[in-house]
Amino acid sequence: MRLVVAKGQELFLYSFPNHPFNNERLTPFYEGLPKEIVTIKPALARESELELFHTKKYIDFVKQMSKTGEDYLDYGDTPAFKGCYEAACWSAGTTLQLTKDILAKKYEHGFNPTGGLHHAREDRAGGFCIFNDAAIAIKYLLNKNLKVAYIDTDAHHGDGVFYAFENVPEVIIADIHQHPLTLYPGTGFEYETGKSSAEGTKLNLPLAPGSGDEEFRTAFDKVIEFLSKFSIDFIIWQAGADGLDEDPLTALSYTIKSHGYAAKALHKLAHEKCTGRLLMLGGGGYNPQGTANAWLEAIKILDQSF
Repeated sequence: MRLVVAKGQELFLYSFPNHPFNNERLTPFYEGLPKEIVTIKPALARESELELFHTKKYIDFVKQMSKTGEDYLDYGDTPAFKGCYEAACWSAGTTLQLTKDILAKKYEHGFNPTGGLHHAREDRAGGFCIFNDAAIAIKYLLNKNLKVAYIDTDAHHGDGVFYAFENVPEVIIADIHQHPLTLYPGTGFEYETGKSSAEGTKLNLPLAPGSGDEEFRTAFDKVIEFLSKFSIDFIIWQAGADGLDEDPLTALSYTIKSHGYAAKALHKLAHEKCTGRLLMLGGGGYNPQGTANAWLEAIKILDQSF
């Protein structure tokens, strides 16, 4: 089986009330999903799985805040809501289950539209992200002594993943994002290429506001050239769609062709490097229909025979 997509009402739970990050983008995505695409049910993360990356103190904090649904989980970006702990566990658990299934060769590629919550740190939330499902999956893979390539094309720099593994040479990171001086979280400069023994295993490619498909393609070609130098056992792609021209929170100008370009290149790389092991995560995207269209463009390519 080539590709599966996680689908279930449980994934609709990760939605901040009266907030840009909500579940409205899931409806047009699932409505547009081709009938031939195989879907699987979401999975709920256990606390021990969250602890692969997050501290117990932070997990307990989210549990407590989830009961009342009041105040913020961080400094003002990520509000608590009733049931936010369980909602975040469904997102994290689904990403981890897809990771395990791909390793077990149940299918080659998987997509979790509510995954890619790349701003959460070990001990705190950030940027609408409660638990960092990508980092949890990476920790799981590292425990299996596997080398991971993490590619992030969200308009916002994936700081929660980047700095957690900045000095880990077994995690190769390539991140294309809007220039940090013009967009949250203000990180991801070109000179940040990894630390200590991991120097040279990280690539940041910030783009100026207004950059479109042509600039994205040029940057992504550099990503593929960079990744080609390494041995890779598993690829995780954070495919945030907030770089689209109509997104209300960013200043990039991609069309869905950029998602298609990235999907085609990563599909090829995955089969060349790691027997097709490729996990796609939804990430950001604040225009519901545009986000759905970008994801659909990508998964249609990933479901094709290589």
